[in-house]
Amino acid sequence: MSKNLVIVESPAKAKTIEGYLGKDFKVVSSYGHVRDLPKGDKAIDIENGFKPTYEVTADKKEVIKNLKKLAKEAEMIYLASDDDREGEAISWHLKEALKLKEDHTKRIVFREITKSAIQKALENPRTIDEDLVNAQQARRILDRLVGYELSPVLWKKIKRGLSAGRVQSVAVRLVVEREREIDQFEVNSFFKVSAIFDIDGKELKAEIPKRFDSEEEARAFLESCKGASYTIESLDKKPAKRSPAAPFTTSTLQQEASRKLGFSVSQTMTLAQRLYEAGKISYMRTDSVNLSEEAVSGALSEIKSAFGEAYAKRRQFKTKSQSAQEAHEAIRPTDFSAHSAGKDYNEKRLYELIWKRTIASQMAEAQLERTTVTIGISTNSEKLVAQGEVVVFEGFLKVYIESTDEDDQTEEAKGMLPPLTVGQSLQLEFMKARQGFTRPPARYTEASLVKKLEEMGIGRPSTYAPTISTIQKREYVLKENRDGVERNYKELVFKNDQLNTNTLTEITGAEKAKLFPTNIAMVVNDFLVDHFPNVIDYSFTANVEEEFDQIASGSQNWDQMIKNFYGRFHQTVEQTEQIKRSDVGSSRELGIDPESGKPVIARLGKFGPLVQIGETSEDSEEKPKFASLKKGQFIESITLEDALELFKLPRQVGEFEGKAITAAIGRFGPYLRHDNKFVSLGKEHDPLSIDETTAIELIEAKRKADAEKFIKTFDENPDVQVLNGRWGPYIKVGKQNVKIPKDKVAEELTLEECLELAANAPAKKGRGRKK
Repeated sequence: MSKNLVIVESPAKAKTIEGYLGKDFKVVSSYGHVRDLPKGDKAIDIENGFKPTYEVTADKKEVIKNLKKLAKEAEMIYLASDDDREGEAISWHLKEALKLKEDHTKRIVFREITKSAIQKALENPRTIDEDLVNAQQARRILDRLVGYELSPVLWKKIKRGLSAGRVQSVAVRLVVEREREIDQFEVNSFFKVSAIFDIDGKELKAEIPKRFDSEEEARAFLESCKGASYTIESLDKKPAKRSPAAPFTTSTLQQEASRKLGFSVSQTMTLAQRLYEAGKISYMRTDSVNLSEEAVSGALSEIKSAFGEAYAKRRQFKTKSQSAQEAHEAIRPTDFSAHSAGKDYNEKRLYELIWKRTIASQMAEAQLERTTVTIGISTNSEKLVAQGEVVVFEGFLKVYIESTDEDDQTEEAKGMLPPLTVGQSLQLEFMKARQGFTRPPARYTEASLVKKLEEMGIGRPSTYAPTISTIQKREYVLKENRDGVERNYKELVFKNDQLNTNTLTEITGAEKAKLFPTNIAMVVNDFLVDHFPNVIDYSFTANVEEEFDQIASGSQNWDQMIKNFYGRFHQTVEQTEQIKRSDVGSSRELGIDPESGKPVIARLGKFGPLVQIGETSEDSEEKPKFASLKKGQFIESITLEDALELFKLPRQVGEFEGKAITAAIGRFGPYLRHDNKFVSLGKEHDPLSIDETTAIELIEAKRKADAEKFIKTFDENPDVQVLNGRWGPYIKVGKQNVKIPKDKVAEELTLEECLELAANAPAKKGRGRKK
């Protein structure tokens, strides 16, 4: 029996900590939260100061039973959950659920899992911080009240199964409003003039610093350069410095891991959690850019050792966010001498990113020399400008260069210029005016949406990833790649005093891993903006976050804060009873169908957005015709012409084996139907234009794939099948998928063996559940 029991949230964290403590300590895991508000409207007693009722969740009853047994045997219990509001709440719930006595219970906190940090925490225990618990409790109760009162309103007025949330609905609003900005954006064209000069076989590129608004203006300028000579009028050399970025916060790590490594926000947090629990990095939920003195010294020591004294420069960064806790640290390695850490490739990549960013933050500035060359044109008052940049001393650039979002990338990288002198005559190779087009605001990526939320003060480090995941899971927002479209552009080329015009093509509007709102998001957003402006107001939501911070610091009562919010909110919920469902803007009349003379309506249907010809009425026996909207089409902007195109589906593509092939769009996208079997068309084929030959090829390919899928079936029990899957053969028993052991051959398995393997297969582990 161990004298001391240490309880943490995760098994990985428990294993790391146990390695640092002696035989007198036993470290166990609670597998996350152990209690929560039960489902239903009885969880919060609104009449009695919003008093919550908590219960041990079903999957944690066995965990609590085991922890109670261990707690009885221990002399001292240390609650060692994470050092934030969520972690404080976990410790409080454990204390309550296990009925731990005050004199036998201590709370310890640390921001990194290292031997010294754990020992320091044990030497400086404290009691549970009730203010932090109340801040977490206020968030949980407020979000439950909003969700439970608002969701039924959406069910009644728009569509069953919808949900709303205080932060998630604001995030959806940002995506919806950005989509509308893009839709309403007017593209204007302009011309940008550049010139290439030959200097002893080396190229010098220069540009006219302004844009020409029309082809006529650009053409007139190029014509004016006939017979011109070009001379360097000035060379302006200036020293410049570039400073490193601050170490990572949760938000900046999510952004940079997205840009540099292509990770989603939730993937970044999962990998960072693993690195933290393995003791490789400090705590990954933080909005502070501060580094401890110990961390700064460790980084400087490593820099001097690896690069030399000249590369080291001690720095302290100041956090811009007022709510940030400076006592906390930025995300950093726990041991700077470890250049690599992590169990798999992605963990290693994320660790390397964190290591480089932190090391760079304590390095010297990069010393640059920027040169601006002004070139005169003898026949024109306009000037051509060339710019170059030379790195004189690399400094932090030796280790790390921060990325930017693609909508911030406005300048090309400037390289070294060839040797030049004032008064030097230049030989023009050619000059060209290329047509460009103004670009609408960029759609959000997961990372740039997190950045926006953080800038607006909405959410905190612990809420970014769950918010982004929730709005996708609930299908308000889709993360997708979308193909661009071909566009013509003009290029006026001026060479040897001759001007030629070329028309070329480019692909524009291609999107990679961008966030697109769905039709349901637009309808729900507009309903909330109209009827619940407070809940979805940006500044109001940010103010609520500040009030949570005030509760955490002990300067506000949590129940009073919720009372102030709930009174107005509940009144608005009651007022929505008066709203007629028909008044909610989920349908729109587009015009009249020229063939039938009936109205064409775009609206939300049970399975998604659709268009219909005709209306349902008791007097008419004729039912309306329906067609699903295609991806990227919105109820609010689809035209009559686009809608009528959709009614060309389903269309007969041809015949195969004496049976018709039909193309259509369904709930899950475009498909072919043949002999009562379905073949998905994906995004490569358009159901309106696919031909018979291609359709037959797709049907045969699907048959082949299906035939190869079945390795073995059993007539006496059709529920049992041996199948080929994405990761190799497996057994399917009803809805259960079972792994085939390495010593078994899939083709030789008997029915008895399959059933035995299924019966002995381990139960699937949910997140935070007992193994």
